[in-house]
Amino acid sequence: MSGHDIALLIHLLLFVYWLGGDIGVFYSSGLSVNRNLSREARQMAGKIMINLDLIPRLCLSLMLTIGGILTEYYGIDHPTWQWVGIILLGPVWFCALIYMHFNEGTDLVKQMTKVDYVFRWVMVFTLLASVYYGFYTDRLDAEPWVGYKLVVFAGLIFCGIMIRKYIGGFIKGIHNIAIDNINEADDIEMKASLDKARIFVLSIWVLLIVEAWIGIAKPGSMS
Repeated sequence: MSGHDIALLIHLLLFVYWLGGDIGVFYSSGLSVNRNLSREARQMAGKIMINLDLIPRLCLSLMLTIGGILTEYYGIDHPTWQWVGIILLGPVWFCALIYMHFNEGTDLVKQMTKVDYVFRWVMVFTLLASVYYGFYTDRLDAEPWVGYKLVVFAGLIFCGIMIRKYIGGFIKGIHNIAIDNINEADDIEMKASLDKARIFVLSIWVLLIVEAWIGIAKPGSMS
């Protein structure tokens, strides 16, 4: 198995686990707001959802590193400084997310969460700027689909930012269920919060399918 085959396999597995994990999160989140279920059942659904949600986030963190490695096989060369960024991005982001997940509530994680939020905005604008530069300098002319994928990926990160923006009321409800301190107002806020966030969850599913199609069809490729 060649290096290209290994990178492509990892890329496909990240796509599968991202979408599959997101579907699991979507289903379990619906159970956690179901007021007809017992508190214990809702609490368990919420716990499953929070733990399962780590998988799509980890897949997101590794995608750009694996994708960057794959572009080399399609003739898009990277200078050394770009290679350093590409190789370090995935593992560093991956480890940060792992640490934040298992140390939630600590002062350090609160600071890391703020940094992660800003970092995601930076990534959105950096990806869009890099695509613009790539087309402006003719670097992506032979494989324009790579640019298309990066634009869609920027959209995926943006959707994640919007989910974080609207999910606060839902997360608050999950914690209240755990301590048996949830009331009707909390339930209403919890469902309203989830409904807003789910719009962007569904958008992520659509964008992931678009990403997969671009990767398969490679529109505009000259190779």
